[in-house]
Amino acid sequence: MKTFRFVGLALLLCSSGLSVAQEVSRTAHGVKLEVPGEKFSCEVQFYTPSIVRVVKYPQATMPEEKSLAVVLSPTEDIKFKVNETDDAVILKSAAVTVTLDKQEGTLSFADLQGNALLTEQGEPSFKPYQEGADKGYYRVCQAFRLDKDEAIYGLGQLQTGKMSQRNQQKYLIQSNLEDSSPFFQSVKGYGLYWDNYSPVTFTDNADGTSFDFEVGTCVDYYFMYGGNADGVIADMRELTGQVPMFPLWTYGFWQSKERYKSQDEVVGVVGKYRELGVPLDGIIQDWQYWGHNYLWNAMDFTNPLFPDPQKMLDDVHGMNAHMAISIWSSFGPATKPYRELASKDLLYDFKTWPASGTEGWPPDPEYPSGVKVYDAYSPEARDIYWKYLNDGIFKYGMDAWWMDSTDPDHLDFKPGDLDQKTYLGTFRKVRNAYPLMCVGGVYDHQRATTSDKRVFILTRSGFVGQQRYGANVWSGDVGSSWENLRKQVPAGLNFSLCGMPHWNNDIGGFFAGQYNKSWNDGTAPKNPLYQELFVRWMQFGTFTPMMRSHGADTPREIYQFGKKGELVYDAIEKMIRLRYTLLPYIYSTSWEVSHRQSTFMRALVMDFPADKQVWDMSDEYMFGKAFLVAPVLEAQYTPETVLKVDEQSGWNRDNAGKAGDETGTFDFTQKKSAPVYLPEGTVWYDFWTNEKLDGGQEFARETTLDLIPLYIKAGSIVPLGPDVQYATEKPWDVLTLCVYPGADGDFTLYEDEFDNYNYEKGAYTEIPMTWDEASRRLTIGARKGSYPGMLESRKFIVRTPDGKEKTVNYTGKKLTVKL
Repeated sequence: MKTFRFVGLALLLCSSGLSVAQEVSRTAHGVKLEVPGEKFSCEVQFYTPSIVRVVKYPQATMPEEKSLAVVLSPTEDIKFKVNETDDAVILKSAAVTVTLDKQEGTLSFADLQGNALLTEQGEPSFKPYQEGADKGYYRVCQAFRLDKDEAIYGLGQLQTGKMSQRNQQKYLIQSNLEDSSPFFQSVKGYGLYWDNYSPVTFTDNADGTSFDFEVGTCVDYYFMYGGNADGVIADMRELTGQVPMFPLWTYGFWQSKERYKSQDEVVGVVGKYRELGVPLDGIIQDWQYWGHNYLWNAMDFTNPLFPDPQKMLDDVHGMNAHMAISIWSSFGPATKPYRELASKDLLYDFKTWPASGTEGWPPDPEYPSGVKVYDAYSPEARDIYWKYLNDGIFKYGMDAWWMDSTDPDHLDFKPGDLDQKTYLGTFRKVRNAYPLMCVGGVYDHQRATTSDKRVFILTRSGFVGQQRYGANVWSGDVGSSWENLRKQVPAGLNFSLCGMPHWNNDIGGFFAGQYNKSWNDGTAPKNPLYQELFVRWMQFGTFTPMMRSHGADTPREIYQFGKKGELVYDAIEKMIRLRYTLLPYIYSTSWEVSHRQSTFMRALVMDFPADKQVWDMSDEYMFGKAFLVAPVLEAQYTPETVLKVDEQSGWNRDNAGKAGDETGTFDFTQKKSAPVYLPEGTVWYDFWTNEKLDGGQEFARETTLDLIPLYIKAGSIVPLGPDVQYATEKPWDVLTLCVYPGADGDFTLYEDEFDNYNYEKGAYTEIPMTWDEASRRLTIGARKGSYPGMLESRKFIVRTPDGKEKTVNYTGKKLTVKL
């Protein structure tokens, strides 16, 4: 590395009274310090004015390994100043000040006004592995000092129910229910990402905040100062990758269950929705379309109940719906992919799902499945994976992938399992990046195959950077309980605060067994206890980036819950229709996510950081920048059963039939109430009644079974679309623009061809809209851009909460509406 000496020698007194020479050198992007006593070297590198990389290493030279998550390289022309005192080196860019202590090698970060942001606490710890599979590496730890009342967010998606991640010790390793990323951001407007993929213990207590990684070569973290949560997310995406656009249809309603057992059943479900006139855009085929478990994930329709996959896809497409299909990170020993991967030593030798080769429950240990996970870190293995996926399924016109077990499943875990060799070293060394690699392999290969169909991947696990791979992560096989519903809100918000905006969960919970009299007798939709939970979960799911009903033990289709005119059925249909009405708002928000680094599910602290009431609020959030969502998360009509269930006990069905008495009489027509807090600093409108309310207050909102409390922030402009059966059934030639006065506001209506990558070449339109509160004027600006087949003209119905309404014809030229 080329260095430039800019400082002489500084003399420091050691305990022995001897002088020690310090050496500080200027590098192309920062400085390098050799800490006295030959303890370690420290390099500080500016990647952008607001993103700083810190590397500390005990070796003679800095380790150089290609990052799996980071895609950004340091910019050559970053301007920063370097000053040196006897005790410290001070680096200042246009965004942040970094102070490096020359004696201890510790760093502190501040904004340009000198306000302290984050400080390292003590020296790093490097504990070398003297033997074993990771010999030559270190266990690495670095601690930091946070303010006592400082709230932090992130760490991936956890099932702890916590919003702020303070005051806990948490072992972070990928699993069915939890997605781990060594990242957090602070209410002070900075973020910290550690570029390490091994399991890690995160600790926050009175002694400090630390990441203790099981294996690594060095301390290697990125400090980013965005000024606020959106700025941190923008830095994180610049560092680890931007978000591609999803097809419009992916934001419609999805139906699924464990599992449709024939292609006739799949097609029949879509047909039933069309017959009932209930909107639907996606149907998902879960596992075993390949047959028995020895053929696990064969990527072929070897099950005789799926005799003509091309006809199945054609039938689904003929009803203007789309289909996703389950694929896994593992293969049964009788499959073609297994045999090719095994011949190249690209399979791992630890126990994974399913345990037995025979169908039925419980698993028969006399007939082990022999299923093995593949080495997704290997480029050759990823090529093989796509070859069979392309030849066996994609060729039929499959629209999307449901990549299950991307954690991957790891049964009967033994510490030695992490000694497995991968293409990139031991499994321990790269464990948490497994979902990033296997999901990225499918995305990259499909993008190389065609640009006519946008990649859409529903997957069970995520790691920072995965947002660049067209992935929507769901929260795993959560049990059907009110407690688990409550946990999903902070789980999705913290995941989003890591820079990964597409998240969803199984509406109704995956394991509904406790609401059935016995396993899989399908009684849950008739059980009032489950009906109430499902309706409230559906209302929450309406305001997540993917609205998907799915689960085991019982069917989840709307018609299983009754029929039109019945309260539960109507409550479910009401939310599905609302979702489709909001598609212009949702799709335009998607563009804000991709183009301007925004976020769908926004913790209230993102938009109201000055209101300390919301710093640790885990039961409300913004959906886009207009809607405040306050889902009903407690039972109001039925007993709230408490159930402890994880993915293993759920699969064992130990909890079937323990939900309580479902034969009681419950009156769903009664009016109830739910607590709501409206953040201070703005005016709010009740979405359902248009009642105007001041922020900074908590109150009880009257609710009914079919009503979720929703509020719109003053200054918002919300476009409402047509009544449709699927997302693209009707053009947006007549849109209602709901304008909520009380503050200035703006919105950009975005449109493109909805399902290809031509938008990357500029084939899209933006229609900017601004509301001026003082003059009560809505300005609809000149249309920007164009694409084939775009609407040349349309009608806008402009409406305010007080009932005022005007209809205007828009031809792409600027116009103003006075209200």
